[in-house]
Amino acid sequence: MPSLIDIRRRIRTVKSTQQITKAMKMVSAAKLRRAQDRVIAARPYANSLAKLLAHVAAAAKSDERMAAHPLLAARPERRIQLVLLTSDRGLAGAFNTNLIKGAQQFVRDHADAAVVMELAGRKGRDFFRKRAAAITGEYVGISEKAAFTDAVAIAKAASGRFAAGETDAVYLLYNEFKSVLAQRLTVTRILPVPVPEDAAPVDYIYEQPPLEMLAELLPAYVESQLYQALLETAAAQMAARMTAMDAATTNAAEMIDKLTLYMNRVRQASITKELIEVVSGAAAVE
Repeated sequence: MPSLIDIRRRIRTVKSTQQITKAMKMVSAAKLRRAQDRVIAARPYANSLAKLLAHVAAAAKSDERMAAHPLLAARPERRIQLVLLTSDRGLAGAFNTNLIKGAQQFVRDHADAAVVMELAGRKGRDFFRKRAAAITGEYVGISEKAAFTDAVAIAKAASGRFAAGETDAVYLLYNEFKSVLAQRLTVTRILPVPVPEDAAPVDYIYEQPPLEMLAELLPAYVESQLYQALLETAAAQMAARMTAMDAATTNAAEMIDKLTLYMNRVRQASITKELIEVVSGAAAVE
């Protein structure tokens, strides 16, 4: 049976941990609010750009040169690039674990192709670097404060390899922010740019040929998709961290109650034992 000193020491340790987890929960909640506002504000632009791209592509469909654009080239997927977005810090529950497992499953599903990785986030970078994965680029320190310039850098690197024929397809793997309690693992292909086949052309008045506008919109579409994914990842990881720290704080409170009850029982047993010894000694003297 542990002594009262050991139990009190353990209670103090759990209380210190509880203060840390409670503080981290509050910080994550504040950051989540800002990240959620950025995600909600960026979604309409990404959706509108995708619709505009579909309409312009439908108008340029009659031009035979459209299929020759390097970002629209459809090839057999023998060399695939996977852009994986994870967080730079842990203590977020199963957030990074689910992403890494999703990446491993993606590699297994495309076992007949050579998969290379573009890794954004320290957790994914550290995991796949230890396993000698084929890594084409690393981006650390952008998971919580993603800027549009970061998305442009990743998009240019991926688009450059695709246009040069080094890769046949580029996929994006990230956690989409749904709510504080739910994040959805999302895998989407961003290159070649998916152009809807059944999109109906809108009667726009074009100041320049639709094909020229399409050439400008395609890189912008890839950049917007990456930027939206970075924002979704930032909000999702804050929500996961806040939920994990809330659960840890609750568990710490329950452990403190159990340890306190156990300490009282041990103290009561110690007092009872001492009383029995005193009474027994007095009876022996008589």
